[in-house]
Amino acid sequence: MVSVSGVRGLVGVDMNPEVAARFTAAFSRHTGCKTVVLGRDTRPSGAYLAESVIAALRFNGVSVIDIGISATPTVELMVKELKADGGIIITASHNGPEWNALKFLNSEGEFPSSSVIEAIKKLVESDESLFRDEQRFGSLVSEEGADSRHISRILELDIMDRSEIADAGFSAVVDCVNGGGSRIVPALLRSLGVDVKELFTDIDAPFPHVPEPRPENLIELSETMKRVSADIGFAVDPDADRLVLADAVKGVRSEELTLALVVDFVLSREKGPVVVNMSTSRIIDDICASHGVPLYRSKVGEANVSEMMKDVGAVVGGEGNGGVIYPGLHYGRDAMVGMALILRYLVGENASFAEKLDLFDRYTIVKKKVPFNGNLDDVFVQLENDFRGKISTLDGIRIDMDEGWIHVRKSNTEPVVRIIAEARKKERAEELVGRVEKILERSSL
Repeated sequence: MVSVSGVRGLVGVDMNPEVAARFTAAFSRHTGCKTVVLGRDTRPSGAYLAESVIAALRFNGVSVIDIGISATPTVELMVKELKADGGIIITASHNGPEWNALKFLNSEGEFPSSSVIEAIKKLVESDESLFRDEQRFGSLVSEEGADSRHISRILELDIMDRSEIADAGFSAVVDCVNGGGSRIVPALLRSLGVDVKELFTDIDAPFPHVPEPRPENLIELSETMKRVSADIGFAVDPDADRLVLADAVKGVRSEELTLALVVDFVLSREKGPVVVNMSTSRIIDDICASHGVPLYRSKVGEANVSEMMKDVGAVVGGEGNGGVIYPGLHYGRDAMVGMALILRYLVGENASFAEKLDLFDRYTIVKKKVPFNGNLDDVFVQLENDFRGKISTLDGIRIDMDEGWIHVRKSNTEPVVRIIAEARKKERAEELVGRVEKILERSSL
């Protein structure tokens, strides 16, 4: 399926070397790029798809800078660092190893507009030739220093202070799910003087658990945090654009708390607008109100958040699934800069990390994915009648009520409908989700 940033599918079913080559060739023909940065996560199919991507690019006269196994934000950053015309990331992000995808980047190292993706799709589906008939082929070079350059750019940020973090003597446990962040995450933390215990940082090993970084999938991180009493725990997804936190008391915490801490810290140093997506927790509303700054909500998706951040001049933003976007570095979700900012936030704090997280743990958010083949427009009408509140139809439908909110939308990455509900009590959030599910069930009959 074509997603907001490229094309994704089940390996061997609708994602294979032929699909990869055709979409890559269409990308190169449509954009006219001359140099492309290529990176991938660790899923087994990635190496084979990379060969196909490289061949398609070079056949079309495009030179390839291959940075190998890497985090998505590293590829994004390297496009700008190396002054390339674009980038391709081979990753299905938080999905299991049976999935893979191509994500395309423009010359800014950002996901292109939906119109570009649609044009690439139309080119693939057309009878037009995707390959040039000239025999002038692109070059291939390997770039070994991508992680180091990414780390250097984080340490150079004005908001950072490496010496203060190092002097604090933090200890951390990291779960990198044997993915693309397995090398850069420990390296970054050690460069900040953090004592690191590594879980699942073997790039040659399979994913050790369901790769989406949610508490139910991160049992070993929770247990290890409690056993060794580390100061902080970090977990990332296979391409390290999402970050989840853990403490030594409660273990892995809600993914919504990651952005909350980052936003509060950045606003303590620099006042300005904040942008999050429609599915992000109300805690960000509370934090922005306490700092006296405006909050804007965009459609779900990194590209949508980044675009609005530029439009309003946001100082920080992201998505509630653990996606931190700090424009001082680049306009992309970046787990590594999230870690660094949170460590900087904790310097000099008298409270424990668990106590700090508790300050922002005011709401419970419940998220559910439901297969659905009915008419969503009919569902939205029923939701408007069933739930009384402030309605937004910017992205699916979101209804804000005094006691909580619901957001219902088609997924950008999977053939499902996503239901998100939030309230102060878990039981109330679950009740809201249940009411939405019943409406979906009635509409699919």
